[in-house]
Order: sequence, then C-alpha cells, then structure tokens
Amino acid sequence: MKVPTVGESISEVTISNWTKKTGDTVAFEDLLCELESDKATFELRAEAAGVLEIVAQAGATVPIGALLCKIQVGAGAPAAAIKAQVADEKVEVAATASAGAANYAAGHASPAAAKALAEKGVSAADVKGTGPGGRITKEDAMSANKPAAATSNGAASSAPVSSGGPRGQRREKMTNLRKTISRRLVAVKNETAMLTTFNEVNMKPVMDLRSKYKDAFKEKHGVGLGFMSFFTKAVTQALTEFPSVNAYIEGEEILFNDFCDVSIAVSAPRGLVVPVIRNAEKMSFNQIEAEIIRLATKARDNKLTVEEMTGGTFTITNGGIFGSMMSTPIINAPQSAILGMHNIVERPMAVNGQVVILPMMYLALSYDHRIIDGRESVGFLVRVKQLLEDPARLMLGV
Repeated sequence: MKVPTVGESISEVTISNWTKKTGDTVAFEDLLCELESDKATFELRAEAAGVLEIVAQAGATVPIGALLCKIQVGAGAPAAAIKAQVADEKVEVAATASAGAANYAAGHASPAAAKALAEKGVSAADVKGTGPGGRITKEDAMSANKPAAATSNGAASSAPVSSGGPRGQRREKMTNLRKTISRRLVAVKNETAMLTTFNEVNMKPVMDLRSKYKDAFKEKHGVGLGFMSFFTKAVTQALTEFPSVNAYIEGEEILFNDFCDVSIAVSAPRGLVVPVIRNAEKMSFNQIEAEIIRLATKARDNKLTVEEMTGGTFTITNGGIFGSMMSTPIINAPQSAILGMHNIVERPMAVNGQVVILPMMYLALSYDHRIIDGRESVGFLVRVKQLLEDPARLMLGV
C-alpha cells in the first residue's frame, strides 16, 4: 500500500501513528494509520485482509506514492498463533534467566551509573537500585546525594539543600500542520500592511433575543441558537456594503468576491484550522448553526478535508471562549481581513446620562491596509456593531 494522492498541492505526508503493528492480522477496511499533511489528517485503511508488514515507521515524512506497508493476503491465524507461541517461549526463557541474574544485579551499578557515582564520591553501597533485580541505574546515580560528613562535635555539617523539583525537558518534532501555521503567520506579518481597529458591542439585545427563542429554535430546527450565527449574519451583511473587506490582492490586481465564504477558526487537537461556510450570505440562522456544528465536529475528529478548509473570503475567530478580553488577530492569507470576538464582560456603561451594567464585548478587525482604507475598516466594524445591537436589522436587511 502506497501514500495516496490526498490533495492537489500536497507533495508529502507524515505518518502520525500506526494503529496496527507488523505481524498483526488485519481485515479489509481496518484502520491502519493516520497520515498528516500540512492541511489535514487522513486515514489509511486496509485494502485487503491478511498479515501486515510495516515499511515506513511512525514519524517519518514520505512523498506521495511512497510505499507504506505490505499486506500478505490470505495469511493470518496460523502465523499469528506461531508468533504468539514463540513470544511465550521467549518470555519463559527470559524469566528463568532473570531469576538467576537477580542476585548479581542487586546493588551493582551500570557502567554509566558507576561513572556518575564516582564523580559524586558516592559509594554504590549507599544507593538503592531501582533497575531490574535491584541494579543501580544512571537515574539512581544522578539522584543520589553524598552522605553529609560529621563535624568534630558529632553533628552533621550543613550543606545546601536543593528545594527544586524535577527539571526535565523534552523535544517534539513539529507536525506538518504546525510548520505550515508557523510559516503562514510569519509570511502574513512580513508581506502585508496589517493594522487593527477596535470597537465594543453591547451584547444584551442578542442575549435577550437568544434567551427568548432558544428553546423554540432548537425544538423546530434541532440545533442550538449560538452567538456565531448572529456574528456570521452581521458580517455577511457588512461585507456586501464594504466589498473591499471581502476582496484580496492577486498579483497586481484586486479580486472582489460577490459571495461570502466565511472561515471559522476552530481549535483542533493538532492546531488551529479554519473550515469554510460556503455562501454564508444566503444561509439562515439554523443553516449556519448546523454547518458550524458539522465542521467543528470534523475538526475535533481530524476529519476535515482540504476542500473544506480552502477558499474562504473572510475569517471570524473567537478568542472569548478561552477567556481573551482583547487581542490582535492575524489575517488568514490571502484574505484581507479577520474579525476577532472576545469574552463578554459586564461593565458599567453610560446610557442616557445613567450608569448601567451591560454585557460588553470588544471586537477587533485586523486588515491589510494595502487594500482596505481606514474609512472602510472602521465603517465595516461600526456596521457589525450596529447590526448586533439591533438584531432586528439582521432579519430585515436594513
């Protein structure tokens, strides 16, 4: 079995993990491993029943078309039984050998441990081994302390005692997805004239409307009524009024879109992904909510396809679910703007000369100043604020 073609622009994949091992009997369509590209994760399933032989190991990066594994068709139970019998015999032999060696191992240091003890001036007799049969390992030697020397009056001399706990370190290879995210974010910072404008929105009207109709909405449509559908509707309406925010630069031309493909940033197990809601300007609240649930579920299960994550014209990201009060989102290239939502906080606000406690949210619009001027960026954000603070406008289109 070879690496399948998983996308037009994908030339290599990384083997994330194998769910089977060499010698295992597999059935047709059994999940064998997960392949991770710079855009998505894919499953490799058995093309036939038989005994598996793994060729490319987990963690390896291999090109499209490279050999991943072999399946010996028709083999299975007898081979597996022989393998299990051999394994059992090896275990019995190992157990017999270990019993005879236990007495020798107890209190003896491995070469690396002996060297570490010598450098510390610690006797092996003063160290309790945690290795097989009581053998002193290098870790035992590293954690051993030299006995405190007695003073002339019989009291132990004082010595500095380390109060810190373990100071371990570990290295992990960056996944293809994380490398792509890193590369794209740096490119955006270097290749665009990115600015951010801020505003705040009173969420009480949306919260009141949602609270009043959420039960009836779910009963009728089978999905909950969340904040994202309100923001998506507000954004699509504002995009039609400020087309440059929905455009992007292509070479020496500006490409304007007469549709709104809204990318929704989702935190997935392997990193941030941005699945796209196609033609969001034509969708109803319940259609938007259903599509968000579908895409978010696929993102959490690492099942998103390349097509579902490409081609957006504008992005919405919600840092508020993690507790963010204000941030500067980075543009999702080649798009020209991104809207950042944040957490809702009750704050004292002046309304008609009176101090009122209102649930407020900060909004941030990051945009490419090469294509979007200050008038468009501020006007767009003010329009989103206006639509959210008077959600009846979303239904009436005014």
